[in-house]
Amino acid sequence: MKSSDFEKNIGIETFFIDHVGIGGKLRTSPEDFIVNEIFLYPKKVENGCFTIAEVSSKNWETHRLVRELSKRLKISQKRICFAGTKDKRACSTQLMSFNNVSEDELSSIKIKDVALKGMYRSDKPIRLGSLLGNKFEITVRNIGKTIQSEQINMIASYLERHGGFPNFYGVQRFGVIRPITHIVGRHIIHGDFESAVMDYIANPIKGEDEETYRLRDDLHRSRDFSKALQSYPDVLNFEKAMLNRLVVASDDFVGALQELPKNLLLMFVNAYQSFLFNKMLSERIQKNIPLNEAVIGDIVAPLRKKAIDDQYIMVTKVNIEKVNKQIIKNKAVVTGLLLGCDSVFSKGEMGEIEQAVIEREKIDYRDFIIPKVPFLSSRGTRRSVLGRINKIDWKLHKDTLQSDKQAVTLKFELQKGCYATSLLREFMKSENARDY
Repeated sequence: MKSSDFEKNIGIETFFIDHVGIGGKLRTSPEDFIVNEIFLYPKKVENGCFTIAEVSSKNWETHRLVRELSKRLKISQKRICFAGTKDKRACSTQLMSFNNVSEDELSSIKIKDVALKGMYRSDKPIRLGSLLGNKFEITVRNIGKTIQSEQINMIASYLERHGGFPNFYGVQRFGVIRPITHIVGRHIIHGDFESAVMDYIANPIKGEDEETYRLRDDLHRSRDFSKALQSYPDVLNFEKAMLNRLVVASDDFVGALQELPKNLLLMFVNAYQSFLFNKMLSERIQKNIPLNEAVIGDIVAPLRKKAIDDQYIMVTKVNIEKVNKQIIKNKAVVTGLLLGCDSVFSKGEMGEIEQAVIEREKIDYRDFIIPKVPFLSSRGTRRSVLGRINKIDWKLHKDTLQSDKQAVTLKFELQKGCYATSLLREFMKSENARDY
């Protein structure tokens, strides 16, 4: 089965399972998408300079929430750290750290649909990626009455039998309404900072509200930064921060980019790497190369305490049998390339796929050294091609919001970095990727 045009734009070009999907719609309400981090707590230190807190929120995307917290606390966003970003249209619980902010100061913060609890002191902050995984409870609504339990069971059983699903980066990585983060990242990698800035602050895309579309289109045509700064609504706060810089120096596009939070800038480069990974994984599936089994030329990574070790192993005729035994035991995984300046490339069929995608993109691994913004440079790494899952609990039931429809609630756990929406697309097979 083929992906939608929307998904193809972010590198997802195929499905893993040929079974007909159940359709439906996600996120009818935030309560339909519940995600709780499986925490990796920093050690308690009574006089530590970081306050650790469990932050529960509804309808708050993580970067926007951090911005609001920094505003209320009157501190820099750099003093607030988190392990993983969470989507807006959801109910989320995640761990955050606050540098030189007291527990009393945090307790006094009152933000709608946000609660902070479990506070304690530590001498170490939360770092991006410092979590074990996420627990999900997700309800898919608007499912037709003709869908039977057997259909859902067939998909769930297939995924469990194969050990998981294609570990695609989901649409949230690129922007659900404006899927441009990888496009901005591509421009940065090519050293075209002007295009990177203009694509972020202008570049109108269908799906935005009419007024925002009009304002972006006007800036795209006029390049009148002063007018845009005055007319853009406050909700476009990142765009306005960049426009502020361009009003002062209209050709300082590097400076405009650096008005954004560091973690958002890193996301642009990471999103482009994610796009390339999705393209390569799509081609692997289309060529019927297995995800839960290594072939000669693959690069396999051992699993240590459920985390990928970067002591990569090249699969050869000599070791392939031993490697695949380790994969069956969940002690190793087949990896795909996240391109960077110090990348380790596959050989064999997967190596040919990696090189073909890179050539089509007209890039070089050395392009990931970015002298004008050094912290955006990336060495690259590798990522499991399979989003591992052992068990999916599900229940088909009446849709309480629509009497003529059904709903299915799924419960499962994923390791960090895996997207629940990439799993759910195998069930839903929606023609509209924004349904995910």
